[in-house]
Order: sequence, then structure tokens, then C-alpha cells
Amino acid sequence: MADIETSTVSEEGYASTSQVGEFDLQIDATDKTGPNPNAALVATYASCYLPAFRVGGSQRGEEELGKVQIDASAALDDDDDLESIAFDVHVEADLGDETAADIAERAEGICHVHSALRDGLHADISVYPDAF
Repeated sequence: MADIETSTVSEEGYASTSQVGEFDLQIDATDKTGPNPNAALVATYASCYLPAFRVGGSQRGEEELGKVQIDASAALDDDDDLESIAFDVHVEADLGDETAADIAERAEGICHVHSALRDGLHADISVYPDAF
């Protein structure tokens, strides 16, 4: 039996709705009724990396990170495939540069989406402590 099962339907055009557990996820290649697949992937990556960053902080003894925000950006190649992804991670806690880098590296190992992406597409991550 599979660990994850989804069902995706498109009634017409380039939009689809996926049933993911009890949730509906709308994706539209034309960005009319939802984000396009590349944008959804970048958002999913960031939403996986953020809690992984918190776990990495806990493993480093930094339990109180406060607000954490990821501003993600991505570049597409000539075929509209993702070419690169970058995360600017803003953290409320005043972390030192070495601690921030260690937490970021630990988070890469924890984030399942990071593990699933091809090597050349892993996010270029910058952490900005005491950002709020």
C-alpha cells in the first residue's frame, strides 16, 4: 500500500484539482484559477523547509526562533523548467552567522522536498537573523 495517494482531475483546459487527503489543491498551468505547477513546487519546498529549519534549530539548542519567514524566488530556463531556487530565510531570533548556517544545513537534511529534488535544483539559502 502506498504511503501517499492523490487523485487529480481536469475537467477542461489546463487547470486541475488534486484531492490530497481531505484537501483540494488547485493548480493551473495558466495561473488563472491557481498557481502554476512550478510556483506550487517552490511554495511546497518552502513550506517543507520552514518546519525543517525549526527542527534544525531545536537540534542546535535554539528552541525560540520566533517568527520565521521564507521569501522564495525561482528562475526558469528557456523551456519554462525550474532552473534555480533561492530562499531568503528571515528569523526573528538573533542567531550568530555560524549557528544560522548550521541550522540551515541541518534543515536541508530534514526537508523531504529538498531530498526529492535533483541536485542542481536545491535552493540557494541565505539566513537573515534578527530580521523582524
